[in-house]
Amino acid sequence: MVIEQGDVFWIDLGEPIGSEPAYLHPYVIVQNDIFNRSRINTIVVCLITSNLKRADAPGNIILKKGEANLSKKCVVNVSQIFT
Repeated sequence: MVIEQGDVFWIDLGEPIGSEPAYLHPYVIVQNDIFNRSRINTIVVCLITSNLKRADAPGNIILKKGEANLSKKCVVNVSQIFT
């Protein structure tokens, strides 16, 4: 499977630990494609959420309903970065 920057995947992080997101959520690949095609075994992703409270936070990106096959308007929360 080829993973590219901008791809969206649904990832289940299981039970929450503290204030971290958990359960099944969409995430967008933000890691550069040079690293995605390398032997590095990690991928850098940002959480996508339908909670629009953070939509106006600096750097966050609003996704319209239908973008990335999402069923409703969402926001890429750049403060929630994971590897």
